[in-house]
Amino acid sequence: MLCGSSALAQPPAGVVAYVGNTGIPGPAPVLIQNAKIYTLGSQGTLANGELLIMSGKIARVDINSLPMPGAKIIDAKGKPVTPGLMVSNSELGAIEIDLVGETNDSGPGQDLSAFDADGTDSPTLKETIASAAFDVSDAINPNSTLIAVARIRGVTRSLTAPAIGSGVFSGHAAVIDLGLGPNLVEKTRVGMVANLEPAGGPGAPSRPLIWAQFREMMDDAREYQAQRAAYHRPGGARDQRSSRIDLDALADVVEGREPLLVYVNRVSTIRQVLAYCRANKIKLVILGGSEAWMAASDLAAAHVPVVIDTELNLPNTFSDIGATLKNAARLDAAGVLVAFQPQSNGLAHYARTITQIAGNAVANGMKWDHALAAITRNPAEIWGLADSYGTLEPGKDADVVIWDGDPLEVTSAPTAVFIKGQQMPMTSRQTALRERYRDAAQQNPSAGYH
Repeated sequence: MLCGSSALAQPPAGVVAYVGNTGIPGPAPVLIQNAKIYTLGSQGTLANGELLIMSGKIARVDINSLPMPGAKIIDAKGKPVTPGLMVSNSELGAIEIDLVGETNDSGPGQDLSAFDADGTDSPTLKETIASAAFDVSDAINPNSTLIAVARIRGVTRSLTAPAIGSGVFSGHAAVIDLGLGPNLVEKTRVGMVANLEPAGGPGAPSRPLIWAQFREMMDDAREYQAQRAAYHRPGGARDQRSSRIDLDALADVVEGREPLLVYVNRVSTIRQVLAYCRANKIKLVILGGSEAWMAASDLAAAHVPVVIDTELNLPNTFSDIGATLKNAARLDAAGVLVAFQPQSNGLAHYARTITQIAGNAVANGMKWDHALAAITRNPAEIWGLADSYGTLEPGKDADVVIWDGDPLEVTSAPTAVFIKGQQMPMTSRQTALRERYRDAAQQNPSAGYH
């Protein structure tokens, strides 16, 4: 329901009031008018609406124009306005060039296969550090050129996760915003990434061995938490083969506070991990999920979200023979909360194409507004941001994008992007290089790409 004029006279709680042409406590208000506003909230879609940004927050969303002296006016001319987009399961901020080690902090980056966890000189079993203690928030680089590339395509938030490694656990994911500040980390320890899919090939662990290692680590973590004080006393019991830092890192997972983000594709393994997490009261999010549509009713009943790449169709392994372009539509129709990730072969570099991922879902049967929700409202709910982000509603952060056409069409692009109320420059290293070399006859072009 739209707010009445009397309600609109007062800003929502937590929003600083605008006091005229002087005495503004923050940047001048921005009023976006004549827009088709997809709020993704209770107001639905406003065909000819306006949105007021004040002090970094959304102060008003309505269809009736009210005067706002001193505000910057943007006439959207009937074009779409949406919440800022969010990619889930990316490596934005943690990687620059995949094969240049000092720019790739998306994973441990070292051989830990011979780690001697129990302190014995000659272990009888191959011991591995699971890297659960890895925290991707320690790696975020606000100056990554990939952030601006994604930002000018409407991406304002990212669930940045550790890369899937050779061990069972890869570490903690984090939520970042794609703004201009020196600290982009919005929320740490959003989920613990685990991989229960065998890599395949000679010498790679089989599915039963992966499960044995997974169960042992989880059991070790529970036991460690129960006797943590004794563990740290001189001569205390140390029966766990897992390292202390990994056991500490798993505390919030085994106690149900931090979700387990499990990369898994085969439907039988999806059902297996569902049963395990239900029995052990662990919060679960499925990553990958190529065959998740086959377990859609089970996932919906368990209220387990799924993060998928909608472009996966042909199988890469025997674990995703059932991959289909209709995966998202089928999961959504069954009531599963779905979010989208970039193309699997370039989670950071292809973050800019998240609208294409959503558009492909629509082309294969998903409702348009549900696909938009999968890159805005749904990830906000999954990653615990729904109070401040994901919909265009008063009091929430002003992550707002104005588009020149249908946001889910590949030919459309943003004309303006706001993150927490700050209007972003629509430039990146790519656009600077384009401008530098646009005129082939130009002599000694300036170094505009710096």
